[in-house]
Amino acid sequence: MSYLDVSPMISALRHSPSSFEFTSGSLNHIPSRHTFHFDSAGRVRLDAQCGCASLSVRREQEAVLFEAFKEWRTAYWAPLEINRQFAAHFNPPTGWRQRLIHFTEWAHRALLRQSHTSAEHKEGVAVPAE
Repeated sequence: MSYLDVSPMISALRHSPSSFEFTSGSLNHIPSRHTFHFDSAGRVRLDAQCGCASLSVRREQEAVLFEAFKEWRTAYWAPLEINRQFAAHFNPPTGWRQRLIHFTEWAHRALLRQSHTSAEHKEGVAVPAE
């Protein structure tokens, strides 16, 4: 039986990590549009538009590929996602959200002024002696 040699992919995971992405639980090779699905045991299934998907991966190489994938996900993808999420926290709000923030700030200042003004009036009013 013939097998698919995945050593070029293993090398690419290590040396060109940005050519891959992890979406919807699958590893995607962006240039080739090949999608790799790993199960919990490390078995891999390849989806491709070309004939690459017609061959199985040899079990020994499958284990090495799974380890390379786990290393890629830990060392490259997880930090990238965390940094994207962190950066998103500092993106300026858009559209209606920005308007709502401005309105909330305006209302907050107006309430503070109103509270401050009513406190001044109470201090300036003479209280009759009993």
